[in-house]
Amino acid sequence: MKKCFVFLALLFTFVFLIPGSALAFDPQTVPNNKFGLHILFPTEIEKVAKIVNTTGGDWGYVTIPIEANDKDLQKWQKFMDDAKRLHLIPIIRLATNGDYFNTAVWDKPSDADIVDFANFLNSLDWPTKNRYVVIYNEVNRNDEWDGNANPQEYASILSYAVTVFKSKSSDFFILSAGLDNAASNSKDGFNEYTFLSAMNTATPGIFNQIDGITSHAYPNPGFSCPPNVVSSESIYSFKSEEQLVDSLSNRKLPTFITETGWSSDKIPDSLIAQYFKTAFDSAWNNPRIVAVTPFLLEAGSAPFNQFSFEDQSGNPNLRCQAVTNYPKTKGAPILNETSNVLGIEQPEITEPIKNFKSETTNDSGVRMVVFKSVLKWFLRL
Repeated sequence: MKKCFVFLALLFTFVFLIPGSALAFDPQTVPNNKFGLHILFPTEIEKVAKIVNTTGGDWGYVTIPIEANDKDLQKWQKFMDDAKRLHLIPIIRLATNGDYFNTAVWDKPSDADIVDFANFLNSLDWPTKNRYVVIYNEVNRNDEWDGNANPQEYASILSYAVTVFKSKSSDFFILSAGLDNAASNSKDGFNEYTFLSAMNTATPGIFNQIDGITSHAYPNPGFSCPPNVVSSESIYSFKSEEQLVDSLSNRKLPTFITETGWSSDKIPDSLIAQYFKTAFDSAWNNPRIVAVTPFLLEAGSAPFNQFSFEDQSGNPNLRCQAVTNYPKTKGAPILNETSNVLGIEQPEITEPIKNFKSETTNDSGVRMVVFKSVLKWFLRL
C-alpha cells in the first residue's frame, strides 16, 4: 500500500507539476484598458500613449510587427523600456523577412525562425508579466505564405511555437494569427473559417494549446460596412471566429482584435469617427475582448493612408480624436519584476549563436524520459 501511494504521488507530480505548455496569466482577471493602436515602427510609441491612456485610461495596448531580420537588441529593448515608462502593453507580431509595405509574397517561416524569435524575445525585459506574441499574419492568404496558404503547415508551426516559447518562459502568451475575414476559398487562399477548421483537422486540439486568438475584425465588404451590421465579415467577425474555435476546443479563449478600421477612401473621416464610437459602445463592448488596436497610427504613404489616425500633416484626424476622447478604464496588469535582462544598460551584449538541432527537441520527449525513470524506480521498490 505504501509503495502504491508513493508511486501515485510521483505520477501526480509528473502529470500535473512538470510543465508542458504552461498557461500564461489570464488578463481578464484584472482591470483592463482594452484600447490600443497598431504601429509599424518603435519610434511611434510616444504618440500611442496620448491616445489610448486618456480620459481615465491607463495601461493600454500597442501592436507592432517584428521582422526576422530586425533583431536589434538595443532597439527593441528601448521599445520595451518606452512601453514600461508610458504604461503600454506590447503585442508583438512575428513577421518573416521583407518590407512591410511590399505587397508581394512574404516568405514562409521555418522551425528555425520560431526558435530564433523565441530566443531573441526571451532576452528582452518586458514591461508586463504576460508577453503577448502573435504567430504571423493573415496566413489564410497565399501572399502571406510564400504564395500557397497551407493550414496544415501553419497549424504545425503554431503548435511548435507554443512548445518553443513556453520552454523559454511560461509568461509568453501565444496568439494565433489574425486572418483575413474577407478572403474566400479561391486561387488566392482560404476563407478563414475553412482555414481554422482545417488547422484543427491537421493538428487536433491546436486551439487548446494556445492562450488566445487574434482577430482582424475589419468592416467588410470594402472596409466600409456600418458598425451595426452583424455578419461573419463585419466588425462582428470576431464572434463567428470565437464560436468556431469554441466548438473545436474545450476553452473559451480571450480575443485580441489587433487590426480593424474603416477606409477614408470609401467614407468620410467624420463618419468613421462616429463608427468607432458606435463600435466601442456595442460590438467591441464584449468581455472576451482583451484589446482592440486599430490599424494604424501612421501610414506614411499609400496604400495604408486610408486607415491612418493622422492627416497628411501628421496631426490627429477625427477618428483619432474620437478614440482619444472615448472613456476608458484604468488597467492594472501584473508587471514584470525583472529589470534589464539584456537592456539598453548593457548594449555590448549580442545575441548568442543558436544550435537549432538542440533547440528543437520536443518537450514530450523529456516528459517521457522522466516518466520512464519514475516507473523504473517504482518497479525496483
